[in-house]
Amino acid sequence: MAAKGRTELEVGADGVAVITICNPPVNSLSVDVLYSLKESYEEALRRNDVKAIVVTGKGGKFSGGFDISSFGGVQGGKTLQPKVGYIAIDILTDTLEAATKPSVAAIDGLALGGGLEVAMACHARIATPMAQLGLPELQLGIIPGFGGTQRLPHLVGLTKSLEMMLLSKPIKGGEAHELGLVDALVSPNDLVNTARQWTLDIYELRRPWIKSLYKTDKLEPLGEAREILKFARAQAQKQAANLHHPLVCIDVIEEGIVAGPRAGLWKEATAFQDLLFSDTCKSLVHVFFSQRATSKIPGATDLGLMPRKISKVAILGGGLMGSGIATAMILSNYPVILKEVNEKFLNAGIDRIKANLQSRVRKGKMTDERYEKAMSLVTGVLDYEHFKDVDLVIEAVIENVKLKQQIFSDLDKYCPSHCILATNTSTIDLNRIGEKTKSQDHIVGAHFFSPAHVMPLLEIVRTQHTSPQVVVDLLDVGKKIKKTPIVVGNCTGFAVNRMFFPYTQSALFYVDLGMDVYKIDRACTKFGMPMGPFRLADLVGFGVAVATGMQYLENFPERVYKSMLLPLMMEDNRAGEATQKGFYKYEGKRKATPDPEIMKYIEKSRSMAGVTPDPELLKLSEKDIVEMVFFPVINEACRVLDEGIAVKASDLDIASIFGMGFPPYRGGVMYWADSIGAKYIHGKLEEWTNRYGGFFKPCSYLADRAAKGIPLSAPAKKVQARL
Repeated sequence: MAAKGRTELEVGADGVAVITICNPPVNSLSVDVLYSLKESYEEALRRNDVKAIVVTGKGGKFSGGFDISSFGGVQGGKTLQPKVGYIAIDILTDTLEAATKPSVAAIDGLALGGGLEVAMACHARIATPMAQLGLPELQLGIIPGFGGTQRLPHLVGLTKSLEMMLLSKPIKGGEAHELGLVDALVSPNDLVNTARQWTLDIYELRRPWIKSLYKTDKLEPLGEAREILKFARAQAQKQAANLHHPLVCIDVIEEGIVAGPRAGLWKEATAFQDLLFSDTCKSLVHVFFSQRATSKIPGATDLGLMPRKISKVAILGGGLMGSGIATAMILSNYPVILKEVNEKFLNAGIDRIKANLQSRVRKGKMTDERYEKAMSLVTGVLDYEHFKDVDLVIEAVIENVKLKQQIFSDLDKYCPSHCILATNTSTIDLNRIGEKTKSQDHIVGAHFFSPAHVMPLLEIVRTQHTSPQVVVDLLDVGKKIKKTPIVVGNCTGFAVNRMFFPYTQSALFYVDLGMDVYKIDRACTKFGMPMGPFRLADLVGFGVAVATGMQYLENFPERVYKSMLLPLMMEDNRAGEATQKGFYKYEGKRKATPDPEIMKYIEKSRSMAGVTPDPELLKLSEKDIVEMVFFPVINEACRVLDEGIAVKASDLDIASIFGMGFPPYRGGVMYWADSIGAKYIHGKLEEWTNRYGGFFKPCSYLADRAAKGIPLSAPAKKVQARL
C-alpha cells in the first residue's frame, strides 16, 4: 500500500523534472514525504534526460511545513525519527542544494516552516503574489530545524529574518519578492512553466546558480550583526521572560554568522532535537491540536448538519460590547443592523465602530477604501421594523434580567421564525432570559470577550433546548469572523468566567489575611498572565466585578468569599481604570502605578471581616502565591468539566488561554494541572481548607482522580474503562 505522503516525478520533453509534493490537505512534510523527495531527486540526478529540476506542491499549495501530527509520536518515543541533521544536512543541503543540476521552487499557496526551508535549498524561487512564506516554528516551542535559521538571514538579511522567525510572521509573495526571498512573481497559471524556463536558464548559464547557504550580500558586517543579535536577545527576554527557545534561535543564527553556515546547520539540528522534547514544545503542540478540536461537538457537529447561510445580522446595544461585535461582523463582510433606544446612544455606538476601524487604518491594517466599505455595511435603527429578514440577532445590552427578558419577548414577535436569537450575557442563565419566548430552540449564548473585535475567543452557550442546527450555524459564523469558538453548557458564568471567578476571589481573601496586593499581581504576571487579579479588576471595573460576584454568591454561596474591599473603595469613587483609581493609579496612557493609599481600605476591610493577618502568608515564595491563586481555579475547572458544562478538558485549556490570557506555553489550565498532578493539588487544597475554611474545599471530581492517580484531563469514558 502506498504511503500517505509522497512526491511524484515527471520529466518533460524540455528536460525538466517536476517533483511534486503530494500530501493533502496542505502537503505537509511527513518523514515519508522527505524520504520520497530525496529519492525523486536522486532519480532526477541519475537520469540523462533530465537537465534541471522544479519542485512544487500539488493542488495549489507548495507545503504547509513539517507534519505536526507526528510530534506526539516522536515525543512519546512511539515513532522513530531520522538521525540528527539527516533532513537539514543529508537531504536539503547535500542532496538538493549541492545537486549537480539546478532546481527552482514553484511556490503557490503556502510555503511555511519546512516548506519554505525546502524552497530555500533550491537555487531560485518563483512565487504567486498571494503565496504565504514564513518560518512560524517558534509558535510550537521549537526553532526552524531544516536549515531555515541559516538560509533565511542569507536571503533577506538579519533584521528581517529575526522578525519573521521570532514573531512567527509570514509574508506574502509581493513582499518576499521585494526582499529577495523569491526571484520572480507570476500568476498561478504561469507558475510551473515560468519555473521550468527559469531552471533551464540556470542550466544554460543565462541566470545565476545561487546556493542560499553561501550567499552573503544581504548579511550585515560581523560587528553590526552582533549588535542586532544583542538587541534581539534583549527584546526576546523582555517580551517572554519564561521562554528559552527564542534565545536558542538567536544563538543558532549567530553560530552560522560567526563559525560558518555548516557549523550553524549542526547547531540548529542539535538544538531542534533538544527543543522537540521540551515541556514548552509539548504544551504548545497540545494547544495547536486542542484549538482545532474545539469545533468537534457531540450532539451537534456529528449529525451531518450543514451551516445555514447567515446574510444579515442585527445587534442590540451599541455600547463597548455591541460596537465591538458589530466591528468583528463588518470586518468579515456581514451586513449589520445596530439597534439602540435613542438617537444619542445610536450615534455613540456608530462612533465607537468608526473609532475601532480608524485605529486599524492608523496601524496600516486597513485602507481608506476598505474602511468606507466596512462602514457602509452598518445601518443604525431605533425600532424593530428592519428585523423582518435578519438571520441572527445578538443582544448586547446591560446585565439586567428583566430588560433582557423583555427584549427576547419582542424579538420573538418581530424576527423571522428561522432567526437565531443570541445573547452576549457573561453570567445570566439563558433559560431565565428566554423564559417568555416561544423560540426556546433558537436561543443561544454568543459570549464575546472585550474588546470583541480583538479577543479571539467566542463562547457558544447551549441550553437543553438549543437546536444542534443553531450550534452548527454559530460555529460557522465564529470561524468566519476569525474567532476560536468553544461550545459550553448553560450555568452562571459559563466556562471561562466561572472557571476564573476564584482568580480574583482568592486574591481578595489573601489580602484580608495580610498578603500584599502588588506581590500577588507580580507573581501572576511572572508566571505568564497578562495581568494579575487586581490589575484585571481595575480593567473590568469594580461595578462589573461586584455585580458578577453577586451572581456567584447567589448560585455558589458555599465557595464565595465576601470581601468588603471593592465596595469600600467604590464608596470613594475608586472603581478601577475608568475612574483613574482602583488598586492602581492611572495617569496618561493607561499606565498603572501602585498606590499606597489603598492600605487604608485594606485595613478597614480586614477589621470588618474580623480577620488577623497570618504571618505565614508574608513568607510565601512566588511559586506558593501562584499555587494559592490558581489551584482554586483548577478546582472550579474540574467542577465545570464534571457537570458537563465543557465538552472536554482541552476546551477549557483553550478557554483559559484565549479568554483569560493563561500562558499558552503552559498548555492551558487543565494541561498545566496535570503536569503538577492531581494528588499534589488536592493535598494543597485540603491543607488550606483545614487552615482557612471551605472556600478551598476540593470538589469530588478532583478528590476522586487524586485518590486513583488518574489525570484530570482524561475523558470520563476512558476513566470508566480503567476502573
